[in-house]
Amino acid sequence: MTDRHHASNGNYEDTDPQNQIGGIIPAFSLSGWLRHGMEKVVQERGGTACHPGEANANFRKDGVYNRDLDAGYHEKGECLDDDDGTGCVILDLFGGFENRPGKVMRRPIKFSPVRSSVDYTRGQAEGHYRRLNRNIVSRNKQDNREPLRNAELDAVGNLDGSWHLSFRETKPEFVALLAAAIEYLDAHNTDFMHQLGGARNFGGGIVDCELVNPLYEEHELRRVFNRSKDSTNKMDEKDEEWENEYLPEFQAVLAECVGDV
Repeated sequence: MTDRHHASNGNYEDTDPQNQIGGIIPAFSLSGWLRHGMEKVVQERGGTACHPGEANANFRKDGVYNRDLDAGYHEKGECLDDDDGTGCVILDLFGGFENRPGKVMRRPIKFSPVRSSVDYTRGQAEGHYRRLNRNIVSRNKQDNREPLRNAELDAVGNLDGSWHLSFRETKPEFVALLAAAIEYLDAHNTDFMHQLGGARNFGGGIVDCELVNPLYEEHELRRVFNRSKDSTNKMDEKDEEWENEYLPEFQAVLAECVGDV
């Protein structure tokens, strides 16, 4: 979403102050994209994912809920344990009915065409715009779509930035599932079902994504997005530490959680 072309009021010069306006990618679209990746990770590991919809919902097609169940889902809330009230890792992360908030907190991505206005540590992105030329044609059939005028429009071509996620409660299986889902989504980013907005939402977009090392400090995170600087020796050491020490332990916990569903 962007209001740049509305605010520019016909003046599409790159240097015009009104053209320095950015926009957002809503958390709703991002959440659906991430959840779909996490569901696939759980399903590929032999588990079933908690269905996002109620079993008694008014679906527009008959049998759609049962087809989802056959495709690797279980009914929403079916995984809840009567003793402690915990559910599967998907339900735990994204929440559900009966005032059950999800443990993962998703925010929109704010973007701006001005690099100095972007704070990567707060989940923002640099927006790169493209100039589009459109012919406005006559709607009268007898005019045979004769062009009436030419319109210039600025559109967002691509974004480069970060998405800030946090957990209400940190669990090792959450981090492991997040890492696996990001890897899966990056490997399948040209599949429509795994594009941003392609699965259960609207819109669409190819996302090249990777998990930034959670061990990085704030100044190291800024360095990741600094095109003029490479990673430091300390960052390289943290990468090895994350891959060899932390992540395998988190993955082992996730394997146990998925096996219990």
